[in-house]
Amino acid sequence: MNRFFRLLALTLICALCLTIPAFAASTPSASEEMRGVWVSSVYNLDYPSKATTDPQTLKDEADAILDNCVKWGLNAVFLQVRPSSDSLYPSSVFPWSKYLTGTQGTAPQDGFDPLAYWVEGAHARGLELHAWINPYRITKGKDAEWNSMVSSHPAKMNPDWVIKYTDGNYYFNPGLQEVRDLVTRGAVEIAQNYDIDGLHMDDYFYPGTDFPDSATYQKYGSGFSDIGDWRRDNVNQLIAQLDTALHNVRADIQFGISPSGIWANKSTDPRGSNTSGNEHYAANYADSLYWIENGLVDYIIPQIYWEIGHKAADFATLADWWNEAVDGTGVHLYIGMGAYRCADSPSGVWVTTDPLFESLRYLEQQNNVGGCVFFRYGSIPAVSGMADRLTEWYQTIHNSNTATSPSKPNGGSLDGQNFSDILSQFLLAMIQ
Repeated sequence: MNRFFRLLALTLICALCLTIPAFAASTPSASEEMRGVWVSSVYNLDYPSKATTDPQTLKDEADAILDNCVKWGLNAVFLQVRPSSDSLYPSSVFPWSKYLTGTQGTAPQDGFDPLAYWVEGAHARGLELHAWINPYRITKGKDAEWNSMVSSHPAKMNPDWVIKYTDGNYYFNPGLQEVRDLVTRGAVEIAQNYDIDGLHMDDYFYPGTDFPDSATYQKYGSGFSDIGDWRRDNVNQLIAQLDTALHNVRADIQFGISPSGIWANKSTDPRGSNTSGNEHYAANYADSLYWIENGLVDYIIPQIYWEIGHKAADFATLADWWNEAVDGTGVHLYIGMGAYRCADSPSGVWVTTDPLFESLRYLEQQNNVGGCVFFRYGSIPAVSGMADRLTEWYQTIHNSNTATSPSKPNGGSLDGQNFSDILSQFLLAMIQ
């Protein structure tokens, strides 16, 4: 009988060696490795594909996006719930978005709440849901949009909070405490009413260096000899206020920002990167390095939308710079990846998806990079082969690259290799 069991165990071990590769490693949680995607609502880029008040259409499109995220191996969705000063959820602060239902202030039918549906659907699939807001933008359609806005809009009710920029669009004035309070109130409302995993802002702060706010500077900027420093302080005050208010609502909520890829060039500041591209420190008055060093954000997602070898803004140079910027700070670093470069009139190296995956491979070497977020959802299925290649990357290539790396967490998941080791040890024990 003992001989029979020994032969059976040996047979099972041989079979195990042949079949174990079929076991697929489980998708890690976003806290172990961020695999996110931005879902844009502005201009109906991703969701909804067309404005509608029909709940079933809104549900079906949300389900399709979330199902694809799971299929591709992603684990987090960054849903744009405030594309301008509006909302994709019932709000006491901002009106319903025209991008959702077609007319600002008009709600979906039957009391449907898109954000609640997205949060529930994401969590049911094991995905994180980060609510993505734009803090200052009021219009994208200039005077025509301004004139069509509902009278209850906070901008219409408080026109002295508003500045018309040289691009013809309207923005809340970042130099006013009332504006900072408005943005904070809107963010806190989301955190209080929804079980979101994070509150997220993108790279739109001051729209440009010629923002016409000299009167506000004269009134409130007496402590600053340079209007640029005053503008950066205004943004820093908003970030600090949001950080405190959100974590007062829920200590475990993640607050993060995705600035453009370059904080500052070395030619502007010796601490900057060896690049020569647009810098958000000077162009948008967003001092992301200050936020990191002062712990005002839980995560940062620089949008490094260039390829390795780009002359003005080399991906590898910037990845190295950001990797060092967060070192020892406790701020999580995820890299914003420009999937759209392959989809929106691609040219040069971006006529294929190779630059994207070469960059992903480069990030494997960075000890402080905790994952990445792709811009944007619709670009992935739009490019032939990108979805399949991304799925393969996360299921096989990336997993094999990181399986033995001590710097990459695996969360203790029982993947194929671990299962093989455990079962083999058990069967060998039966033989002895």
